[in-house]
Amino acid sequence: MSERVDPWIVLSLAPAPIDRVRGWFEGIDGLTIRLPAQPTADAVREAIGDADIVLSDWSSTYRVDAAEVAAARRLAFLMSPSVGLDSLDLASLTTAGVVVANTAGLNAQSVAEWCLGAAFAVARSLVWVDRQVRDGTWPQLELPERGTTELAGLRVGVLGFGAVGSRVARLFGAIGCDVAYWTRRRREPDEEAGATWLPLDELLERSDILVDNLSLTPETRGLIDASRLAMLPRGAIVVDAGRGRIIDHVALLAEIETGSIRGAAIDVFEHEPLSADSPLRRSDRILLSSHAASTTPQAHARVFGRVSENVRRAIAGEPVEGVVNGLDPVIRRRPIA
Repeated sequence: MSERVDPWIVLSLAPAPIDRVRGWFEGIDGLTIRLPAQPTADAVREAIGDADIVLSDWSSTYRVDAAEVAAARRLAFLMSPSVGLDSLDLASLTTAGVVVANTAGLNAQSVAEWCLGAAFAVARSLVWVDRQVRDGTWPQLELPERGTTELAGLRVGVLGFGAVGSRVARLFGAIGCDVAYWTRRRREPDEEAGATWLPLDELLERSDILVDNLSLTPETRGLIDASRLAMLPRGAIVVDAGRGRIIDHVALLAEIETGSIRGAAIDVFEHEPLSADSPLRRSDRILLSSHAASTTPQAHARVFGRVSENVRRAIAGEPVEGVVNGLDPVIRRRPIA
C-alpha cells in the first residue's frame, strides 16, 4: 500500500448547494468537495466509495446505512452538522473504524428559545390573531372564548434533558412555570436547573405544557402515542422540537380537534418537507415550522464553525471534537491498496 498524498475528498450529504458547502471550508487547503450526482440512495453509494470524509444530512433525506458503509472503502471520518444521528448506522460505522462526531449543544440556546416562543404563540393564539387581523377582522373579544392563557404558573414537562432540555427548563422556570423533566438517566441535583425528575407517565399527567427535545432512537420512536397523549391535562399545549416519529402527530391532531389539547407547535416531522396534503395543515391551532428551531446566525456560526474546525483538525492529524462512537479522535487516512 502506498501513502496517500492526493487531496482529501469530502462528500457533503447536507441539503445545501456546493457553493455554500465550499464556503464552510474556505481557507482549508487539500480538500476536494463533492455532492452526490443525483438525490438518490444509489448516487450516495456510488459517491461515498471515494470519500475520505462525509458530512451527513441533517434532514435525513440521505442516509448512511450498512450498504453505504460497505461501499465506503476509504471513509475515515463522518461529521454530523446536527445532534441527531438517526440517519446513520452508527454500529456499522464504528465496526468499520469510521470516527463519527456531531455538534451536540451548539444549537441548544436557539432551540430552547424557539420552544419558549412557540409556547407563547400557541398559548396566546398569536398566529391565529395575525391571520384574522390581516383578513380585516378584529378578534379582541373572541380570544377568551377561543381559550388563551398566561404561561406563568403552568406546569411544564420537558422530555429529554441534555443541552437543549436543561435550557428549556431554565427559560420556563424564569417566567414562573413549575418545571419537571423525564429522561432515562436522572441528572444530579446541580444539573437539574431547578426542575424535578418524574417517571414518564407521571410527568405527562401533570404537564400543562409538554416540550419534546428527545433524539430519535429505537427506544424513543413512537414514545408519545395516542394513549400517552390522552394522559395530558385537558387544555394542554404540546411543543415538538425533538425529532419526527417520537410524538404521534395524527393522534395529536385528533386530541386537538376534540378540544382535549389546546394546541401545538411542531418543528419536526416524520417526512420533511411536510406534504401538501398533510392533515396537520387543516388545524389553525397548530403552529407549523420548517425544522427551523435552530436556524439563527448565532447557532449556525457555532455549528459550522465546529464542522470546519473538525475537518481542518482531521486533515492536520489533530484530535477532532465531539466524537460520539468512542473511537480515537485522531483521524487516520486509509491508504490506497
